[in-house]
Amino acid sequence: MREPGRHLHEHDLAALAIGAALLGTGGGGNPYIGSLRTRDQLRRHGPLRIIRLADLPDDALVASVGGIGAPVVGIEKFEQGEECLRALQALEAHMGVKVDALIAAEMGGANSMEPLLTAAQAGLPVVDGDGMGRAFPEVQMCTYFIYGHEATPAAMADEKGNIVLYTAMSDATTLERHARATCVVMGAAAGMANRPMSGRYVKEVAVPDTLTLALNIGRAVLAARRDRTDPVEAVLQTTPGKRIFNGKVVDVHRELKGGFAVGEARLTGSGPNDGDDALVNIQNENLLFQRNGNIEITVPDLIVIVEADTAEPITTEQLRYGQRVEVLALPCHPLLRTAAALEYIGPAAFGYPDVAFQPLEIPDMETP
Repeated sequence: MREPGRHLHEHDLAALAIGAALLGTGGGGNPYIGSLRTRDQLRRHGPLRIIRLADLPDDALVASVGGIGAPVVGIEKFEQGEECLRALQALEAHMGVKVDALIAAEMGGANSMEPLLTAAQAGLPVVDGDGMGRAFPEVQMCTYFIYGHEATPAAMADEKGNIVLYTAMSDATTLERHARATCVVMGAAAGMANRPMSGRYVKEVAVPDTLTLALNIGRAVLAARRDRTDPVEAVLQTTPGKRIFNGKVVDVHRELKGGFAVGEARLTGSGPNDGDDALVNIQNENLLFQRNGNIEITVPDLIVIVEADTAEPITTEQLRYGQRVEVLALPCHPLLRTAAALEYIGPAAFGYPDVAFQPLEIPDMETP
């Protein structure tokens, strides 16, 4: 497949880790570990070719790959390194095809980098986009499936060399249930490759330019730290959003349940929020933001917790008592705000049937 493209280099990874973790709304796996794994593959195989959606041929065959499991497990259980590659190869062998490019299922933490390191191993380019524009915890919560892509065949692989192939599932929600159960047996962390899509379809349903956005956010944060300016404001100059809370983490409850990290973080306000209390509900990612008992921000809009002084994104498994934080709210991409999408990624899909999604609106907001 010929295209002009550009390349991702090792020196881009520090910025990408920050930006992807921020867009991941607390989920997607540990970005530091993901960047180390990607750095190793770039050193072995060289810079990685990145394709803009507009340059993707209609007849290209594109597969999404990523990790599945609970992010908290990734701190103690390290990947063997070729889980997604083996899942991809098993899928290709079963279907009798060779894919032309990879794309991320989500833009979050380590999972934004899983397609990068897998593409380096397979000698493939990566498409600048993903299926969420953020991170979500379940397979069916991806624009590829929301807008009609078939769920199977799909494949999963663990660090021990075990491979499971799913050949006939009625829909992506059913695939999620079976894959999640398998993932728990695999130790709550595995690599997954999904049924390839045509380039034409990817251009219709993928959230565009999210690798570029993550890089731009990370570069802005790093520049602000270097120049001793406000790194949180640098984020908001790069992508639409607003500050919604300043304070300290005073309690974190988190448990591994059904293959997910679920729980909540309690915050107490300081500065402009002195006297306020906040609660963030979690299922791998940050789902709801409540202030003084009132829900203000919900999925699918992005709730992002960052270190107050550095704007370093704090993933849900890294939340700790005493951290000084700021909470940001960013609007999700329009593809996630349709009635069809909200059935899968609105508050009710996460067990909050009485909570209505009220889209976050930013003055002069452009598509993120």
